[in-house]
Amino acid sequence: MENIILVKSKVFALRIIKMYKYLKEEKKEYVLSQQLLRCGTSIGENVKESVFAQSTADFYAKMYIAQKEAGETEYWLELLYESGYIDQKLFDSFLVDCQELIKLLVSITKNSKKRKKVS
Repeated sequence: MENIILVKSKVFALRIIKMYKYLKEEKKEYVLSQQLLRCGTSIGENVKESVFAQSTADFYAKMYIAQKEAGETEYWLELLYESGYIDQKLFDSFLVDCQELIKLLVSITKNSKKRKKVS
């Protein structure tokens, strides 16, 4: 069975890498894009680490970090858009994917927290 959050977070990370290259090469933007690269790829990294969690608490911690990184990614996307580095179409495309990841991660962490209390 395919792990949806693992797949979606990796696909998102690959899009973030392409955006980073675009911002560096085309827009000559180096600071905000670096922040976006760091947190946008960290989502998938933490999701991947959660696959090998040693306990429910460890799983929850990794997923919660991924959730926080997704929220931070949303912030950097907003700044890049509002400062004129990316246009509305690009922003909307990334925002939809980022918010979908956030919703999935919120659901996963809520359910994981419930299981943690039960065990």
